[in-house]
Amino acid sequence: MSKVIICANQKGGVAKTTTTVNLGIGLAREGKRVLVIDNDPQGSLTEALGYQEPDSLEITLAQIMDWVLNEESFDINAGILHHEEGIDLMPANIELSGVETSLVGIMSSETVLKEYIDMLGNRYDYIIIDCSPNLGQLTLNALVAADEIIIPVQAAYLPIKGLEQLLKTISRVKRKMNPKLHIMGILLTMVDYRTNYANEITEVLYQVYGNEIHIFENVIPMSVRAAETPAEGISIYKHDPKGKVADAYTALTKEVISHE
Repeated sequence: MSKVIICANQKGGVAKTTTTVNLGIGLAREGKRVLVIDNDPQGSLTEALGYQEPDSLEITLAQIMDWVLNEESFDINAGILHHEEGIDLMPANIELSGVETSLVGIMSSETVLKEYIDMLGNRYDYIIIDCSPNLGQLTLNALVAADEIIIPVQAAYLPIKGLEQLLKTISRVKRKMNPKLHIMGILLTMVDYRTNYANEITEVLYQVYGNEIHIFENVIPMSVRAAETPAEGISIYKHDPKGKVADAYTALTKEVISHE
C-alpha cells in the first residue's frame, strides 16, 4: 500500500503547500509514484500546480468524498490530474467547504478520505496530503488516513506556541482512531539564520520538543524565489534549480525516503 504523509498545522502561512509540492515532486524525481491531494477548500495546492481557477474544475476532492460518503460507484481515475513534473494531483476548490459542513454529525465521517485512499490500493508509492489551516473535519479525515505527519513550522514564536493544540489532536486521533499514526517530524521553514531571532527560536523548539518529537535536520531557508513558485505552477527544482531552497527540499526528500 501507499505511504500516506500529511502536511498539517492549524497555523496558516507556514509552507505546508510549498512543502507538499516540493516533497511530492522531489520523490517523483527519485523514481517514486506520487499523488498529492489538496485537502483545503482554498485550493492552494491546486493553484500552486498550475490550475489557477480551481472553481472551474469539474471533478475535485469534494465530489470524490461525496461519492464515497453516499457509497456511489465511480471511476477510480476520476478527477486526477497529471502535472508536467511527474506527479498526480487530486485537486480541491471551494466546494470542499460544503462537504466539510455535511460531514458534521455523520457516523464514521472521519474515515471518508481513508476509504478513498484505500480504493487506490498500491497505485502510488506515496500519497501526500496538504491540509487546511484548521483542525476541522477535513484535517481529522487526513489524520485518520495518514501513516506519517510532517509539521511545517515557521521559525517564529507564535507558530511554535501553537503546536500544543495540534499535538493534542494528533495524540487523541492516535489513541482513538488511528493507532499507526506517527509524527515523522517537525520541519522548520522560512528560516533566516542571519538573524539571532531564528537561532533563538530553533533553540527553543529543540528544548521544548526535541526529546519527544523528531526535528528534521534539514531546514527550509527563507527565499524570495521560493515564494514565486506558486504563481508559476512549477516546483522550486524547475524555478530555481541551483538555489538553496531546491537543495533543502532535495535533502528533505532523501530524509523522508530514509524513513521507509
